[in-house]
Amino acid sequence: MIEDIIAPISKEVLKAELTPERRLRFTNKSHNEIYVVTAHNAPNVMKEIGRLREIAFRAAGGGTGKSMDIDEYDTMPNPYKQLVVWNPEAEEILGGYRYLLGDEVEFDEHGKPVLATAHMFDFSEKFLKEYLPYTVELGRSFVTLEYQSSRAGSKGLFALDNLWDGLGALTVVKPNMKYYFGKMTMYPSYHRQGRDMILYFLNKHFHDADKLITPIRPLELETDPALLEKMFSCDSFKDDYRILNTEIRKLGYNIPPLVNAYMGLSPTMRMFGTAINYGFGDVEETGILIAVDEILEQKRVRHIESFVAQNPDVMKITSGANPVLSKTNV
Repeated sequence: MIEDIIAPISKEVLKAELTPERRLRFTNKSHNEIYVVTAHNAPNVMKEIGRLREIAFRAAGGGTGKSMDIDEYDTMPNPYKQLVVWNPEAEEILGGYRYLLGDEVEFDEHGKPVLATAHMFDFSEKFLKEYLPYTVELGRSFVTLEYQSSRAGSKGLFALDNLWDGLGALTVVKPNMKYYFGKMTMYPSYHRQGRDMILYFLNKHFHDADKLITPIRPLELETDPALLEKMFSCDSFKDDYRILNTEIRKLGYNIPPLVNAYMGLSPTMRMFGTAINYGFGDVEETGILIAVDEILEQKRVRHIESFVAQNPDVMKITSGANPVLSKTNV
């Protein structure tokens, strides 16, 4: 049974928990603010995040069906941290991510990492030893419904951009973090052939030959592979992308914004295949890994170097123990 979503948390209560020491940076556009909190140090902000996530994910065809989207990874003793973008004028959250630093990941009695993706993906020994300690795992990315571009016009235009600003700041204050590991989500309501085109295209251009991470139960494409191979027969990413964009539009759809955003971030992104998230509206989750030092120059300048310019002192923190981000500050 689907539960009613909780009422909004009062702005005064949220502001009381979004204190200056929890602010990571100001955004490049829209003059919003980015905060890092946890369910332990900001329980009411966590409730509001859970409320907004559930609204956004239900609207897209996913969600938990509960009154808030909050799970054990948000609330465990060493919880995922919540990166949120706050609009100080409207006094509301416009989007967020949750993340866990790889060097803080704990392991269960079977030697499996306690990660929100562990029920969908198997992690190779090579990944656990050579990549995980230097990786930020990202999840539950959302933009509040009112700020989604199609609804909000210019107000929503930079919402996703603001989230990237926060991620850029993370890699500066935690310089040992070399990779982002996350998921691109496709919803069951998305056109099946369109989904297959996108996944085939991603696998062709961003295939992980090392099998660092593999889906436990991989999603099978419904479209004839020979048809997809014929469709995407170009040598270059650009030419195949042009075909993908045209074909998806012919179906009356667009490539999902986050898929486009990830593809535009790094030419060396790795794609690990797709698994179904059965506890979350049967959404289809595609694992990806992006190397921070291979993020395209224009994105690096906008999201990473701008943070350094805003915060010159941060480069003096050689340990990476920024008070907003360190484990001791949860």
